[in-house]
Amino acid sequence: MDIEFYKKEDGTEPVQEFLDSLEPKMLAKMLRTIDLLEVNGTSLRRPYSAPLEDGIFELRAQQGSDITRVLYFFQVGNKAYLTHGFTKKTQKTPRSEIELAKKYRDDHLRRHPNE
Repeated sequence: MDIEFYKKEDGTEPVQEFLDSLEPKMLAKMLRTIDLLEVNGTSLRRPYSAPLEDGIFELRAQQGSDITRVLYFFQVGNKAYLTHGFTKKTQKTPRSEIELAKKYRDDHLRRHPNE
């Protein structure tokens, strides 16, 4: 599975900005989880990955009481696009984060329909 970072029209990569903000131990755990997605692709399941809704999935990492998530979607051709990440403060993934991932996915598909 190829792993790509979603790029906004201005060239920024929200998931890279999120990864750059993480503490070293949490960063190591999230990078390991991204590696698991690369190896296992669509068969990756809990506790590392979980489906949310409408083709949006989350990668999950935890370090002590800190919980982080990176949202992503699959595209035909054996690719996963990581949209953005956040630190989880509540039991449920916030609706705003899911909607943001959908917005990024729709933007990517609009700008790159044949990828």
